[in-house]
Amino acid sequence: MASTGKKDNMLWGGRFTGGLDPLMEQYNESLSFDNVLHKQDILGSIAFARANTKAGRLTQAEFEKIEAGLLQVEQEWENGTFKSIPGADEDIHTANERRLGEIIGKDIAGKLHTGRSRNEQIATDMRLWLRDELDKLEDYLVSFLKVVARRAEMEVDYVMPGYTHLQRAQPIRWSHWMLSYGFAFANDLERLREIRKRVNRSPLGCGALAGNPFGIDREMMSKELGFDQLLWNSMGAVADRDFVLETLQWGSFLMQHISRWAEDLIIYSSAEFGFVRLADAYSTGSSLMPQKKNPDSLELLRGKSGRAFGHMAGFMMTLKGLPSTYNKDLQESVEPMLDHVKTVGDSIQIAEGVLSTLDTQPEKMKAALDPFMLATDVADYLVRKGVPFRETHHISGRVVALSEKTGTPMNELTYEQMKGVDERFDEDIKETFDYEKSVEMRSAKGGTSKACVLEQVKVLNGMIA
Repeated sequence: MASTGKKDNMLWGGRFTGGLDPLMEQYNESLSFDNVLHKQDILGSIAFARANTKAGRLTQAEFEKIEAGLLQVEQEWENGTFKSIPGADEDIHTANERRLGEIIGKDIAGKLHTGRSRNEQIATDMRLWLRDELDKLEDYLVSFLKVVARRAEMEVDYVMPGYTHLQRAQPIRWSHWMLSYGFAFANDLERLREIRKRVNRSPLGCGALAGNPFGIDREMMSKELGFDQLLWNSMGAVADRDFVLETLQWGSFLMQHISRWAEDLIIYSSAEFGFVRLADAYSTGSSLMPQKKNPDSLELLRGKSGRAFGHMAGFMMTLKGLPSTYNKDLQESVEPMLDHVKTVGDSIQIAEGVLSTLDTQPEKMKAALDPFMLATDVADYLVRKGVPFRETHHISGRVVALSEKTGTPMNELTYEQMKGVDERFDEDIKETFDYEKSVEMRSAKGGTSKACVLEQVKVLNGMIA
């Protein structure tokens, strides 16, 4: 059986006479997390071996042995029977090549890496993995957005207070609130689709930094692995981690939107508001207070946004001072990428679960409406009579002051009281104090009238497609 000693398995040990310090060995290894890339590493190796066969570096028989051996290694990973060797398997590349040598012999396995560097190998693995994960994230986000659009259409008749500065401002439709975030998430979807294009570019065949000396067919490998195009500079290709950083930035955008969405729902689900009720499946209780139903799903969405932001900020700091081409600092790109993608993917699915099971309380929304929210409508009433808006704003403000001073809701002030504020009020001012009429007046595109909201649903569905 082939030796499995540490030194025998090093891919770089020829000029070294001593071993690594034990702590340095642990500090340096990455197999504990980059083993996730086993499938991508093997696919890249098969494509590279095939191209080396075309270039005359391998015989067809050697290629077939390498391919069969690599497929066996992948099967072991999938079955959970792959046995790594602590201290010998530094990373996923070392582990796979070591096991390949055990299966087909080191003489042939040793030819696999001809002209290839781990610099291009890890960059290829990461891009392949991230491409597939971005496709999953797109599916999650599209599914969530479909729930937003469906509920917005179904619940378009629910009128609620709209808030600025967490104070009641103007009446809006509940659907209008949902769609305000729906379009933010749709923008995130658009960004995601753009990022995927830049992720799906091949660095394979670029060597350590200077390129491949054996005339390897990079286009052939790129096509086999499903890349859209090549990275055209070998130095940039092996060093580039912008695709990771851009993904972390994208995820931070999305998590910022999810966090704010969750914050609104935390408020709306509180006893003080009661606009919505969370399903038990997305709530927890208190170990002390039996009456509590806590919105832990929403609070975790809000909390995990900070984790996502940390990935992005931390990795940006890692990159900022690096000299050209590959540096070992770039090993720090893998864990943030893995954790970020999982955090974001889980968060989108939790958000969809919350929204799809959310129990809306339209009567509570209606009860929270307040006549003061129609103060702008009072000003608009006078505008329609030809009064300049700046003047009508002050007049409406005096109506608000009168309401507060007398303790009379604005909609219950008498015609005489209104006339006392300004002679231009007529008896039809009473018609202004109608919440449904108020939302229907906001009929310009993007407004909260029913027709506008339903148009927004249509536009959102178009963005999802």
